[in-house]
Amino acid sequence: MQSLDAFAGEKLAALDAKSLLRRLRPTRRHEGAMVERDGKRLISFSCNDYLGLSQHPAVRAAAAEAALNYGAGAAASRLVTGDHPLLSDLEKRLARLKGTEAACVFGSGYLTNTGVIPTLVGPGDAIFVDALAHACIWAGAQLSGAKIVKFVHNDVDDLERLLGAERPLARRALVATDGVFSMDGDIAPLDVLSDLCASYDAWLLSDDAHGVGVLAEGRGSGALFPDADIPLQMGTLSKALGSYGGYLCGSQAVIDLLKTRARTLVYATGLPPASAAAALASLDIIEAEPALTVQPVAKARLFTRRLGLPDAVSPIVPVVLGSADDALAASAALEAQGFLVVAIRPPTVPEGTARLRIAFSAAHADTDVIRLADAIADLRRVAA
Repeated sequence: MQSLDAFAGEKLAALDAKSLLRRLRPTRRHEGAMVERDGKRLISFSCNDYLGLSQHPAVRAAAAEAALNYGAGAAASRLVTGDHPLLSDLEKRLARLKGTEAACVFGSGYLTNTGVIPTLVGPGDAIFVDALAHACIWAGAQLSGAKIVKFVHNDVDDLERLLGAERPLARRALVATDGVFSMDGDIAPLDVLSDLCASYDAWLLSDDAHGVGVLAEGRGSGALFPDADIPLQMGTLSKALGSYGGYLCGSQAVIDLLKTRARTLVYATGLPPASAAAALASLDIIEAEPALTVQPVAKARLFTRRLGLPDAVSPIVPVVLGSADDALAASAALEAQGFLVVAIRPPTVPEGTARLRIAFSAAHADTDVIRLADAIADLRRVAA
């Protein structure tokens, strides 16, 4: 035990010396965009609750009612007794939203990608991954045993070159990317990627965690890329839908295979009833109030235009500062002014690109967005 503690202590000291040590800070969320930390109320620009639905009265009531009717937890794997009725209802709704035959709900977005990818590809196959894809895509790729081929971020030409070289050597091929990239807020060219995958007989998987509810990416109603063929449409319930869990939408055959072979479904307890009910209530609101879904990007564009930055294309806007120390200092300065904007540091982002990652919500008041932009402008002038 002494050697283990010594190892942990040395690692912690090394991280602290580089300003990379992370600590949990209890945060209570309130209605709207308000949070409370250390007894202080702040306007949060770091939550992924893009539509404010996690605090919506109808969503909270649905979660509470489900817990009373079905219990606090699923109590078993879905293949044993954990497949409570709300899960099949949710899967039907998600498939309808995405325009697919079926859907499979997992315990989280991370569990979705680490279960789906190894189910579909393995040794003798190849998986082509965008360089900035989310960590759970990389984890799923590594678990699969397939050959991993990294392509330059959003670079279709680089992907085509690699497919040309590697696809003939692989039994099966999968191309995996985020739809909206969580740290940069940019969008994958899914229409072009779809055509490229068709040319090389590769399956396209898109992680729509930060797009569902605010930017539709697949073939469903209001799709951003209506002609794109995305056979594997993955996403989460934990951001714009205000709940928790993950899903994969696809053909009936693919979903049937996942439900009998994806290890993170077979060997994991099912999603709690309250989470499924909350997601269903959020889908009701999104369908009934389409004007709500455009607000996060509108708020982001108000911010970027105030700062003279390129127009935001998603609810996420990065302000790259460089060093971890600079990002931490900027975050602390904003907190002193009543804003919560968490500093993002390596290894979440590459070395030298520590940043403020600003996430916009329909719950933000325009006046607060403008105040934040002006506060950041002041920080940038001082730093210059």
